[in-house]
Amino acid sequence: MAKNYKKISSNIEKLIIDNPTTPKEYLTWINIKNARKKEIEYLRKKYNFNLSHLQASSVKASSQRPMIEKMNDYIFLIIHFPVLENDHVTVSEIEFFIGKDYLITLYNDNIPAIKELFKLCQKDSESSLSFLFESSAILLYEILEKLMSGTYILLDEVSIKIYELEELIFSQNSKTAASQILYLRRNIIHMRKIMQNHKNIIKKLTDIEIGLAPEENVKKYYFQLLDHSKRIWENLENQRDMIEVLNSTNDAFLNYRISDIMKTLTIFSVIVFPLTLLAAIFGMNTVNGMPFINTENGFWIIIVIMLTGCLGMLFFFERKKWL
Repeated sequence: MAKNYKKISSNIEKLIIDNPTTPKEYLTWINIKNARKKEIEYLRKKYNFNLSHLQASSVKASSQRPMIEKMNDYIFLIIHFPVLENDHVTVSEIEFFIGKDYLITLYNDNIPAIKELFKLCQKDSESSLSFLFESSAILLYEILEKLMSGTYILLDEVSIKIYELEELIFSQNSKTAASQILYLRRNIIHMRKIMQNHKNIIKKLTDIEIGLAPEENVKKYYFQLLDHSKRIWENLENQRDMIEVLNSTNDAFLNYRISDIMKTLTIFSVIVFPLTLLAAIFGMNTVNGMPFINTENGFWIIIVIMLTGCLGMLFFFERKKWL
């Protein structure tokens, strides 16, 4: 087995995967990080790629949707995957140029999965399927499978956050729970936006018939990618439903607390109202006819009347089971 690695520049690496059982065939993987003018110019000189595809591959360009375009001798693919940065899910964009005997990957430096797979192939390419088949389509499968495995890890982290949120809600820490719900909702929405078109892209890859897409004997690997895509989407659906249920539960706790507070305030105001009324009546500046003005201990008699009214109101609320 012969394996050649070359570092063309600080951002461009080249790896040749060569299976000795097929001496006339080999697969070239060119891995480019943070492609700027220098890297795009390298591709323009070495390959006859469409100019719009090269422009779309620049780190300064950002596609709002995945895309796949079939040209005469290559496939251009843009696909998005979620990454976690500072506890927030953001989109990472990867561009692929897929030829019969080469694969070119262009991505930002925030995607460790591709770097890990490239290093693995560099150290031990025999452990990869692409060594066995010497197929760019199989190498593409391995990269996409690695990226989807990273998505599963992200889903697991979200599931742990959902479990912690559930514990938080039932400990009746509703304010903190509300902010956590918004945070998880945002991450799940972003992941759904990123992953929703993966199934269609993979189906298109399996249907392209120009010798670059997987042949019949390796299409099974792409069907595995379809299964991964379906499972990831099902997990996202379940997590979205769980967040909605937990949000409703938290709202119920908040409404219960608010209604309990309002009940307490209402009872207090109803009790205080007759006391205010009595104080206002006995505070009138009238002498003739006003009771207890000339009575000894008249002040304390009025206080007793007020307290009796309070106790009567409390007894009434207790009988009605409003307390």
